[in-house]
Amino acid sequence: MSQSQRLFDLLQILRRHRQPVSGSYLAEETGVSLRTIYRDIALLQSMGAEIEGEPGFGYVLRPGFMLPPLMFSEAELKAITLGIQWVSRQTDDELSLAAHDALSKIDAVLPSELRHKLNDNDFHVGRGALPTPAIDLKVLRQAMQQQMKLRIIYRDAREADSDRVIWPIAVAFFDSRRIIAGWCELRQDFRMFRADRIQHATLLADRYPGKRRDLVRQWRLLVAEQAQEHSQTNG
Repeated sequence: MSQSQRLFDLLQILRRHRQPVSGSYLAEETGVSLRTIYRDIALLQSMGAEIEGEPGFGYVLRPGFMLPPLMFSEAELKAITLGIQWVSRQTDDELSLAAHDALSKIDAVLPSELRHKLNDNDFHVGRGALPTPAIDLKVLRQAMQQQMKLRIIYRDAREADSDRVIWPIAVAFFDSRRIIAGWCELRQDFRMFRADRIQHATLLADRYPGKRRDLVRQWRLLVAEQAQEHSQTNG
């Protein structure tokens, strides 16, 4: 393993831990001696990494430091390019452009021996054939980011329409549909809405209370509980 790859791996290990990580653990994870770890930590600190700690205590990396040049393994590059393909072909124009811009930035800082890996075509993501929803994904992302309410006309499986105000908190992408999760003021509970069944959507000026991440946490707990109950019932 090259020193640059080892330094990058060290940073990745430290980023995964919020508590101090011992030098012996870092040595075991990277396959080098403890003395080499001490030298690498000192080198990273000299490059600007805010690594706090000392031998015998452990090390903590404060956020905000990136090791130049950006280094990825071949498997990581494949995962990145596959993800960018998916975003560029399954979401809206703004996210598609952002995905291509991100790929260009990665390409600009990669070492020449890895750059060709960005253009490997051994994996392919097809272009989506999803029906165009009445709600623009850009508007939906704005509603989630700013915690704005949405008024929607929703058509259920029986072809009946209902007027609802929802608090959008998450979007799930499946092969044939997009699902919006949110709090429904009509039902006073979390609900999931198929985007292709939304007949009309209006972004309201009202903000919904609390924090979106807390609502997402509550929703995920509810989904997990329902899944467990279903498993026990059918087990």
